[in-house]
Amino acid sequence: MTQAGSPKSQAAAGEGWEPKVVAFLCNWCSYTGADLAGISRLKYPANLRIIRVMCSGRVSPAFVLKAFHEGADGVLVGGCHPGDCHYLEGNYKTLKRKLVFERLLEQFGIEPGRFRLEWISGGEGDKFARVAEELVKTVRELGPLGSTAERLGRADGLALRAEGGGGNA
Repeated sequence: MTQAGSPKSQAAAGEGWEPKVVAFLCNWCSYTGADLAGISRLKYPANLRIIRVMCSGRVSPAFVLKAFHEGADGVLVGGCHPGDCHYLEGNYKTLKRKLVFERLLEQFGIEPGRFRLEWISGGEGDKFARVAEELVKTVRELGPLGSTAERLGRADGLALRAEGGGGNA
C-alpha cells in the first residue's frame, strides 16, 4: 500500500512526480554537446543531472549502480562516436561494458529502459536535447524506480565489492 504523499502514489495520480535522471557525459564530446544545447537555448529536461567524466570508458558498472542506489530513476552514459575517442578506445570499452550494465540491472530488477548509452559529439546539441527528452519520457512512463530495501541492500553490497570495499556497514 502506498502513502498518499509518496512518489508512487503521486505518479499513479499523475501529479508532482518527476524522474531523476543522471547523465555521465564524456568531457570531450557528450558534455560539449550538452553545453552546446544550453548555449543554443535548446530545451531539455531540468531534472537531468550531468556528471562530467573524462571518458565514457571510465564509467564503471559501480557508478551506474550507485546512481540508482542514490535515487536516480534513470541513467544516461554519453560518449564520443566510435573512432572519435580522445583516448582512442574508451568508447569501445564502454560499448563492451554495455552488456555488463544491462545484465546487472536485470539482476536487480531494474527495467532496461532506465539505462541508455548514446554517442553524442560536441556539435550535436540538438541530439543531446532529443536523447535527454526521450530518456526522461521513457523513465516517466515507467514510473518511480521504487527500490525495495532488498534491492538496495544487494546493490550496495555489489557496489562496495566493485569499489574494492566490503565489510559490513
